[in-house]
Amino acid sequence: MAGDAYTTPPESPEYRRGYLTGMIRGDGMIFEKTYTSGRIAMFRLALVDHEALARSQDYLATAGVATNRRPFSSATATRQAIDGIFTSRQANVTAIRRMIEWPDAPDRSWYAGFLAGIFDAEGSCDGQVLRISNSDERMLTMTMEAMDALGVAHVREPANKIGVTNIRVIGGLASRRKFFALTGPAITRKLKIVGAAVKTSVSLRIVSVEALGTESDMIDITTGTGDFIANGVISHNCFARNTHEYLDLDSGRDFDSQVVVKVNVDEVLRAELAKRTWTHEAVALGTNTDPYQRAEGRYRLMPGIISALADSGTPFSILTKGTLLRRDLPLLQQAAERVDIGLGVSLAFADTPQGKELQHAVEPGTPTPRARLDLIRAIRAAGLPCGVMVAPVLPWLTDPLAHLERLLDDVAEAGATGVTVLPLHLRPGAREWYLGWLERTRPHLVDGYGRIYARGAYAHKGYRDWLWERVRPLIEERGLGGAAMHRTRAAGARAGDGIEGEPHGEGDYPRGAFTGLRADGTGAASLGVDVGSETLF
Repeated sequence: MAGDAYTTPPESPEYRRGYLTGMIRGDGMIFEKTYTSGRIAMFRLALVDHEALARSQDYLATAGVATNRRPFSSATATRQAIDGIFTSRQANVTAIRRMIEWPDAPDRSWYAGFLAGIFDAEGSCDGQVLRISNSDERMLTMTMEAMDALGVAHVREPANKIGVTNIRVIGGLASRRKFFALTGPAITRKLKIVGAAVKTSVSLRIVSVEALGTESDMIDITTGTGDFIANGVISHNCFARNTHEYLDLDSGRDFDSQVVVKVNVDEVLRAELAKRTWTHEAVALGTNTDPYQRAEGRYRLMPGIISALADSGTPFSILTKGTLLRRDLPLLQQAAERVDIGLGVSLAFADTPQGKELQHAVEPGTPTPRARLDLIRAIRAAGLPCGVMVAPVLPWLTDPLAHLERLLDDVAEAGATGVTVLPLHLRPGAREWYLGWLERTRPHLVDGYGRIYARGAYAHKGYRDWLWERVRPLIEERGLGGAAMHRTRAAGARAGDGIEGEPHGEGDYPRGAFTGLRADGTGAASLGVDVGSETLF
């Protein structure tokens, strides 16, 4: 599949009209009736999936139709909570009726929007079969007409006992990927292909087979950008992308497929630390490359790095989202008896169905939120403080109050000793890839991101101020006001040096968040220890 390339539909007026037609005719309700007391008009669209609901509300607002969003039904033991958008203004209801009228000569953009809307409303994809269901003959006919127009192979199945008919996409994963790429549905949970065979038209061959000496689960990942990685990791907004160019590799496909491992890093580090010019300032690991990414499971470089730093009397900190750190906890306990160390876990998504779906889309191949919360608990059980870097906060995706409250509740319950909250940075390299992913999956957010990041890599100060005012009381209420990267000696376990995680600075991170501050308040320098070339965020 790596050789296939499809053009994502632009968010044109016709695409928006098509999407609203499919969505509202598929899952909406319009009511109009005249009584003796007057005429009543109402529109309602209620959905479990907030992504499709938000897109529909945005598209209606773009067309001049304002709606109110509020809870429709509460969660139960067997059912998720449902939100809805509503309007009872006659002018709005009339405008919506006009928007979803069947066009006389729909164009390709309208067809793409219609298929995205009807799929979000009435479609399903279990990883193997993509179906769109309906009992209305006009809806079924238009669905097939739209698929014909976009060249998506399909069949019409016989109606079931209650009159519902399925239009099923045929042609395997290739056809399903084509459908998603050409239409751009909003609901990400329906786009998963876990468990499906990943095929490619690229000529691939085995270069070598080596025994690792261990057993582990393996998974093949094909991303929406056409990248093909075997047991790999891709992050579309990783700020380290551009640093791949230091190795004469590009920040796109090379970054996604080439991992550089410095297998003699512990030997080189010991030699550097032994120099008379080394002043034993703090070393930060994980600020550009995650030291516990998958390659570490094979090469086992971190035990040598930890020992080299501790043997030389050099304080250090580690920031990771890799649960492999648990392997080295006994070694870190020993190191903490000799030097100051700081431990931090990066966790940007709440342990909820929506949070896990977004984490899977943005950080494919990385440990789940629950696994990282378990890592925090393990670090604390080992007697070591553990800060949490809630980063990056993604505008409109992970900055809603409910998401932040749940995430910080979980972090506090896991025993974290401090939190730093930072909004997304979009440096060159990462900017192009993340915004490309955003345009393919959530095109309605692209304009908003353009405003927030109009001045460069960092979010507009107004957004940073707004975010800090939102998270400050949440952090204080949960007693997480310390910096994310606490420093400690195991014998004494004093509170962390550092500053609160206020996301106002123009640097990469708040001063002290990763490297820590020394007792006299002066900054700590960092030694560039790099055990690979892939990292997330």
